[in-house]
Amino acid sequence: MPGRVDRFGWIGVDLFFVLSGYLIGGQLLAPLARERPIELGRFFVRRIFRIMPAYFVTLAVYFLLPSWREYPDMAQPLWKFLLSIQNIALHGGTAFSHAWSLAIEDQFYLALPLILILISCWPRAGIIIPCIIFIGGLVLRAFLAWQNPGNGGVSFRGFQSWIYYPTWTRLDPLVFGVVLAAIEKFRPSWWRRLMDGALWLWLPGLAAIVYGLYIGEGDLTVASCIWQFPLIAFGMAALLVCAVSPRLPFRRIEIPGAAFLASIAYSVYLSHKLVIHAVTQFCSSHRIVLTSVPAFVLVEVLIYTVGLILFLSIERPFLRLRHRIAGRSLA
Repeated sequence: MPGRVDRFGWIGVDLFFVLSGYLIGGQLLAPLARERPIELGRFFVRRIFRIMPAYFVTLAVYFLLPSWREYPDMAQPLWKFLLSIQNIALHGGTAFSHAWSLAIEDQFYLALPLILILISCWPRAGIIIPCIIFIGGLVLRAFLAWQNPGNGGVSFRGFQSWIYYPTWTRLDPLVFGVVLAAIEKFRPSWWRRLMDGALWLWLPGLAAIVYGLYIGEGDLTVASCIWQFPLIAFGMAALLVCAVSPRLPFRRIEIPGAAFLASIAYSVYLSHKLVIHAVTQFCSSHRIVLTSVPAFVLVEVLIYTVGLILFLSIERPFLRLRHRIAGRSLA
């Protein structure tokens, strides 16, 4: 079941989506708060240089070197990966299926600036659109759950293909993140209250996450399909408020190596399943137990080593190129 099989991945993806909504939303809302237009061209160029080079290199490995894949079959045809819609009608147990969350991110980057431009022309949409997305998500998940019955509740295959992976049912954390960014930029008094009240948010946030995971234990039910996503998204948003609040110590704690891990995290995300598959084959051929300490150490070291190589060889040169291009455009 999703709560069992993908528990930690589920939490990680929702945390990433909340952070992305908050950071990208803040980046796009900053000029609007100063009554300046969003520079769409600059924003899209920055996103392309940040995401696409390492992604296309990894995608080429998956399609040109099939023996390196973690599964024989690709998750989707090439054109879906090129258009960043590989999360639509996806099911697990296929190669490069973890790129589904990147597809949602890419679609978010495309849609959010256009939505914010609409809101800048019609301010009332700033309340209407988030409410429509949130309530619409509840209704849509309920409908899709009813349409995919299975033993004991909802079909797991149907849940994967039409509820877990698609964009239209995974917008809750992104909306929460953008709403937090909008409050910070446009409602400073509300933001100060959030910062002052952060001490009282960490426990409800954790409780929401725990309960969201709890209702997914056992057989999939319609209720779990409806409420798991918003509960976990709310919990992650509450913890984000706690993390950025100056009233709590989290913001002031420096974690050694955190900046380094953050810089290579995207490359690690793209390549980690290739590495795990290679280590699995190596351990099997050398009779090393996959659950042993040597196997665990080997996979951890290689995951971050390959991620570092991908970052240094592909990501960082394009980030520097992006910086030079941005510098010229400002000159």
